[in-house]
Order: sequence, then structure tokens, then C-alpha cells
Amino acid sequence: MKNFWNFLRSKVFLFNIGLAFLVIVVISIFALQWLKKSTNHGEFVEVPDLSKLSVMEMRGVIEDANLRYEVLDSANFNPEYPRFSIIEQDPPAGNKVKENRKIYITVNPSGYKKVTVPNIIQVTQRNAGSMLRAVGLDVERITYIDELGKDMVYYIRHKGKTINPGDKIQKTSKIELVCGNGTITGRAQVKADSQ
Repeated sequence: MKNFWNFLRSKVFLFNIGLAFLVIVVISIFALQWLKKSTNHGEFVEVPDLSKLSVMEMRGVIEDANLRYEVLDSANFNPEYPRFSIIEQDPPAGNKVKENRKIYITVNPSGYKKVTVPNIIQVTQRNAGSMLRAVGLDVERITYIDELGKDMVYYIRHKGKTINPGDKIQKTSKIELVCGNGTITGRAQVKADSQ
């Protein structure tokens, strides 16, 4: 045991310990400098504002800023933005990011998605309006015809053409409801008289 303590106090051991410490310090300094250069430490790029740009314009802006992009699934149509333009981006404009960072963008689709016309035949006009609004359609006007069921829907029209429940039309379309006015028609009176 005495030899071991003598060895720990020897000049050779202390010299080797000092040399090992110096090598560790030098390697650490070089490693930190290399990391600074390879990660562009302290160098940032400002994320450009891509809103309302077309996809082609966005590509040019992204490449000029030395960034990358990924298009996320298109969102619901937003009429305030042009078709096929950028409506969202992550990270937002103005953020500082490293070069080659990926920017996630959402593109405005070409129009509203199509929705299925609900079955509102033989439903009251009031309930039919609620059912249409629930799927994203609007009642533009109500037309009355001579039929017994007052305020009962008999036909549905879109742009002057009769449509059926289950048909697909663009969301936010304007619908015309053809409802009964409560008047007994001539053919209904003839049937009632003949019995």
C-alpha cells in the first residue's frame, strides 16, 4: 500500500495527470468550435410572411430564405384568401429560425367542399331551414305552390333546377324551398267529391 501512495505522489504520475487534463481541455475547445460552426450558432433566418402568396411564389420566397417547406393537408375553403394561396404557416412570420428549417404551410383549396343535401321533403319549412344550415347550406328563398300541407317542403331547387335529397352540392350554396300554401288543389277536390 505504501508503494501505491508513493506512486500517486511521484512526478511521473502528476505529469501524466496534467497532460491528460490539458488534452481534455484542448479537445473540448475544438469540439465546441466545431459545433458552433456546424450548427451556425448565433446565426438565424427570419421566417418570411407567406400569407396570401400562391404556391409558386411561396417556393421562391422559401428558397431565397434558405428554408424548406412541407404542405399540410388543405383546410376548409376561406373566401378571404385567393384560391391555392397560403392561409397558415408554422412557425409564424417574423420568428427567427436556423437555415434549412422546415416551414409547415396550409393551402387554401379551390372552393368549398361538397355536402349532401338532407332529406327535407315533407318536413316543415322551419325544420328544413335548420337542417340545411346544419350542413352548411343557406335558404335563399321560399316559393309557395297550391298544396294542402301549409309550409311543408315539396321540392328543393338549386340555381333553378330541382335537386333531390342525397345530391351533393357545394357548401354555402343557396337553396330554394318549394312549400305548400295550405290550399286544397283542384285534383284533390275532385278525388274527394268522387268518393
